[in-house]
Amino acid sequence: MLVSAKEMLDKARAGKYAVGQFNINNLEWTKAILLTAQENNSPVILGVSEGAGKYMGGFETVSAMVAAMDKSLGITVPVALHLDHGTYEGCYKCIKAGFTSIMFDGSHFPIDENVAKTTELVNVAHGLGLSIEAEVGAIGGEEDGVIGKGECADPDECKMIADLGVDFLAAGIGNIHGKYPDNWEGLSFETLAAVNEKVGDMPLVLHGGTGIPADMIKKAISLGVAKINVNTECQLSFAAATRKYIEEGKDLQGKGFDPRKVLAPGFEAIKATVKEKMELFGSIGKA
Repeated sequence: MLVSAKEMLDKARAGKYAVGQFNINNLEWTKAILLTAQENNSPVILGVSEGAGKYMGGFETVSAMVAAMDKSLGITVPVALHLDHGTYEGCYKCIKAGFTSIMFDGSHFPIDENVAKTTELVNVAHGLGLSIEAEVGAIGGEEDGVIGKGECADPDECKMIADLGVDFLAAGIGNIHGKYPDNWEGLSFETLAAVNEKVGDMPLVLHGGTGIPADMIKKAISLGVAKINVNTECQLSFAAATRKYIEEGKDLQGKGFDPRKVLAPGFEAIKATVKEKMELFGSIGKA
């Protein structure tokens, strides 16, 4: 059931759990995540970066695929199709394509420009019934060629953006896209607590959910995080399962070269990873 992400995240914030955003990269990713959400009665957010959208043939292709699969698989749990780290132009493309939620990442702009563009997009998104996420403070690491140093957000700037009417807010608290380095200092809960105090009941978003220790995840949820993004961990589990299949020579046995068979172990690995995260986030049974 395709919906905006607002209601599911408001419920998560109030219920002290988090909804996972799992990024999709192709049909297998999408099907694995949707089925896992349905099997575990969990709300879910399908994240699409601009690079992944381009890879899959464009945002209209992605939107059509997700809508058709949601219907054909009989998915009844709430599902949001969400643009991840969207540019100003990308947001409008996804609105036109039929996404149910967008993220405008204006964190690299001066705060005044971030405010102006976010204000415009909030009005457009809400006028069409879409939810919208904004960002303050850079998320570390690289995604789609955008590199951030992981600067912690200014709580006062977070309040400025929150007051514009966004539905949920990503605030940099030392989190990083991709694998965390051995010398990572951990999440800044001092920053998170200060942001939480400033924005009231607004659901907060934790990007870079791969590799963050479980105790940090649970503490972040207790401080207002209601959406946690996972992408790299699914990629790693998919790659490991596919590598094992090939290295064991199963693609050379009978019709093991059939792409449906080659991709099957990775598909199951994604399902297992998504379920594990849903258990950790506390979203199972919350649809």
